[in-house]
Amino acid sequence: MNHRLVQAGSVLALSAALFYSTLPAWGQNDGASLYKAKCAACHGADGTGNTSVGKTMKIRDLHSADVQKQTDAQLTDIVTAGKSPMPGYKDKLTADQIKALVGYIRELGKK
Repeated sequence: MNHRLVQAGSVLALSAALFYSTLPAWGQNDGASLYKAKCAACHGADGTGNTSVGKTMKIRDLHSADVQKQTDAQLTDIVTAGKSPMPGYKDKLTADQIKALVGYIRELGKK
């Protein structure tokens, strides 16, 4: 009997995991959440690029005038297609998510 309960519990847990993995994550289209999930490892939580990867790859500070003077279209192109050494996110993020990231990069420029 215990074996059946364990088996049923495992099936239930797997079913729940598969169901919830197909649902959109909370904040998935929120620029700050996307930034934290996709960008912060290299660009840093604050956008300065002050991470080991950021320092090694000489990533520009997202607050800098050099980054902030770019148009939204230019930033969108960089996030979409990538710019060495950054990979593109065309196949990983939707257009709305990329737009949200660009908006968040603009917010970082105000801080």
